[in-house]
Amino acid sequence: MTLLKIARMGHPVLLVKAEQVEDIGDPMIQSLIDDMIETMSDAGGVGLAAPQVHVSKRIFVYCIPLSRQQEVSDANDTVQVLINPVITPEGHEQVLRPEGCLSIPGLRGWIPRYLQVRYEGSDRMGRAVSGIAHGFRANVMQHEADHLDGILYPMRMKNLGMMGFETEFSRFLTPEAVAEMIL
Repeated sequence: MTLLKIARMGHPVLLVKAEQVEDIGDPMIQSLIDDMIETMSDAGGVGLAAPQVHVSKRIFVYCIPLSRQQEVSDANDTVQVLINPVITPEGHEQVLRPEGCLSIPGLRGWIPRYLQVRYEGSDRMGRAVSGIAHGFRANVMQHEADHLDGILYPMRMKNLGMMGFETEFSRFLTPEAVAEMIL
């Protein structure tokens, strides 16, 4: 496996809609998935989309740490792969969630995200997968799916005042401070 270079905000590959994967069994696709998993793990991320490693394909990998899982039904700390995903809101309710991104190192922001999403796609073996994700998992899936559509999280922000460097973010952009900014 190979560690891949992560594209940073400003690189054009992050701003275009990624192409469908036509042949999931292609050894190059399987190798890319292995490399993405290795790169995500090495970078300390919880998700990584193919455009973030300079490949404009509709693939993302993610792994929700047990500490971030809210229900026993979420309990799965293995890496998941979603190919050609379709992510749709399940309901209308949104919440502000803190996010960071491997393509925007050192910064974090409060982003509006749906509480629940329905997902469909294929796993790395080409098997159909679908379900409803909620909580942190739904947040990660929305973030990674955005990458496949050329969207970076600052593009979702309604108030750039709710973005900051990680060190300042944890000190000053607390949930309470953000709630006051909204009111």
